[in-house]
Amino acid sequence: MPQSTPTLGFVLHDVARFLRRRFEQHARGLGLTRSHWQVLAFLAPNEGIHQGGLAEILDIEAITLVRILDKLEAGGLIERRQHPTDRRIWLLFLTEKAHPVLARMRELGEITRGEALAGIPDAAREQLMLNLCLMKKNLIMACDQPAEHPATKKAMSRG
Repeated sequence: MPQSTPTLGFVLHDVARFLRRRFEQHARGLGLTRSHWQVLAFLAPNEGIHQGGLAEILDIEAITLVRILDKLEAGGLIERRQHPTDRRIWLLFLTEKAHPVLARMRELGEITRGEALAGIPDAAREQLMLNLCLMKKNLIMACDQPAEHPATKKAMSRG
């Protein structure tokens, strides 16, 4: 059976998967899971956010995030502070201990990206980022619209 040409979605998925795998190989000594470093990376520019807001940014269930936050808090990397006017809401902050860990994560990210982009000229790297950012923008806008399904179109045109 002849091998088909890979589609954009499959290639993007594979590249993202291998980037994660390679980063995890570099980061093994930090003692954090991918979920842990992902939460730290997204919390860093959003300190003071509440748990529900961070879960939304990460596109994970709130209960899943709570378990990760419990482990990060036990490890001394984050702290929860009560909202000043709503006792039900917890605000999230990095601790001083988290900053060197984040710096090391950034270094490892640079190394991993360097490995992934090896052999790609600077101009092509810039164009790749521009194209990916445009694709992201297009998809964000598209996700705000209802999807047209082929079966729905056929049914509507018969009506």
